[in-house]
Amino acid sequence: MNKSEPTEKLAKERGITLKQDETAVNSVFEVMTDTLSRADRIEIRGFGSFKVKDYDGFTGRNPKTGEMIDVNPKKL
Repeated sequence: MNKSEPTEKLAKERGITLKQDETAVNSVFEVMTDTLSRADRIEIRGFGSFKVKDYDGFTGRNPKTGEMIDVNPKKL
């Protein structure tokens, strides 16, 4: 599912224009992005929860060549 599918469905159900609905959906995503960028947690009951998790770097192995490589720390 991409962002346009729930936007179109919501617009049909609520009887509003796609532009109005797109503005509302974009606002929700902006708030979620801002919240996660501050490392806060989001919980939407009945849908899911979101949080940023930090992973340390480590030494891994390239599966094709067997060469040892450094994997940088990351956020997911």
